[in-house]
Amino acid sequence: MSHSQESRVFGKRRPDHFLILASGEKIRHVRIRPWMTGLAMTALSVFSIGYLAATAYLVLRDDLIGATMARQARMQFEYEDRIAALRAQVDRVTSRQMLDQQVVEDKVEKLLEQQNALASRHGKMGNLLERAEASGLTGGPELAVAPQQTASIAGDGLKAIDALMGKAPDTTGVSALGYQASEADGHESTGDRADRLFSRMTLSLKSLEEEQKDRVKTLTAGAKETADQIESIMERTGVPIEADKSAPAASSTDAEGGPFVDPINEDNFDLSLARLDSALNRLESVRATALRLPFTNPAPGRDITSTFGNRTDPFLGKLAMHTGVDFRFETGEPIRSTGAGKVIAAGTLGGYGNMVEIDHGNGITTRYGHLSKILVSVGDEVENGSVIGRAGSTGRSTGPHLHYEVRYLGEAENPMRFINAATKLKSYLR
Repeated sequence: MSHSQESRVFGKRRPDHFLILASGEKIRHVRIRPWMTGLAMTALSVFSIGYLAATAYLVLRDDLIGATMARQARMQFEYEDRIAALRAQVDRVTSRQMLDQQVVEDKVEKLLEQQNALASRHGKMGNLLERAEASGLTGGPELAVAPQQTASIAGDGLKAIDALMGKAPDTTGVSALGYQASEADGHESTGDRADRLFSRMTLSLKSLEEEQKDRVKTLTAGAKETADQIESIMERTGVPIEADKSAPAASSTDAEGGPFVDPINEDNFDLSLARLDSALNRLESVRATALRLPFTNPAPGRDITSTFGNRTDPFLGKLAMHTGVDFRFETGEPIRSTGAGKVIAAGTLGGYGNMVEIDHGNGITTRYGHLSKILVSVGDEVENGSVIGRAGSTGRSTGPHLHYEVRYLGEAENPMRFINAATKLKSYLR
């Protein structure tokens, strides 16, 4: 036996493995090497692991899906909670803004009510002020500015509130009544700022109204005092004089009645205006009476040639009653009525010569005698100061002059009492 054969026998060499591939008549032998075996085992191991992993996934898939869904649900819940919190915050902000806006709107409504109330007083106040000024009372010009001031304050206040609400830009940076926004205002709500502004405006309007009340009271007191003075002067004539019924009469105190009603506030502005209106009515009535009655000097600056009362008659030389006052005039000079009234006589009458008699009401008449010419007719209405004739010396007269009489219920009164009263009334009747 050879050596090589012994080696193969005694070395026990592992036989090679072959893979026989047959395709038709072709046969191929592929020797299986060790690395090929390792590769096959690796592939088998990978397949087994993948199979086991797939099986585990199929077994545990429901748990994984459930966990994923739970996590997503938690995220969704947290997201929804966050959205709900943000929505609640927005709702609170919106509610606060709506509340502030409602407060501002309430304040604006109250301000408009005040403005409308002041505007409604403007017409009546303006009329009263014109009447007071026409009556010669002081205080009218100052009060005439008041309605403009109220409108200005109310208008500026509305602009300022609109600026606070964002409806209008604040181009000046200064609000009504000296209010100016500051850094501290940034910590206040719109409602708080509007409330503070409205309070300032209310105080300003209240102050202005109080000032108006004081001035109205002053005018009322002045009207009452003037009317009292005129009445007092007229009463000194000794002739009872009633107020002019054609003029607005003052309130009567001897005819009253009506149901009981609780008293109104004495500080009410409308009541103050009503009192001023009543006082002006009385003043106008008294003044109209004074202007209608013969409270004017028939011959200002003229010499008196004969007074009222007993005197020596110029023709008979014995004591006689002189029923008037004689004033020196030149023939042809105008003779004027001493009051307003109606001509009840215009012609020749005995010793009066050419005479005009005027009825002034209240039972009072005046006579103008010795005229050279009569310029009115019976029934004519004349005003205070109207020319009724020309001076002369007709009738029982010794020279050109005016014989002037004042009669009450047909009886002669001393004209000098009326002339003296006219002097005192002059300042009240301008």
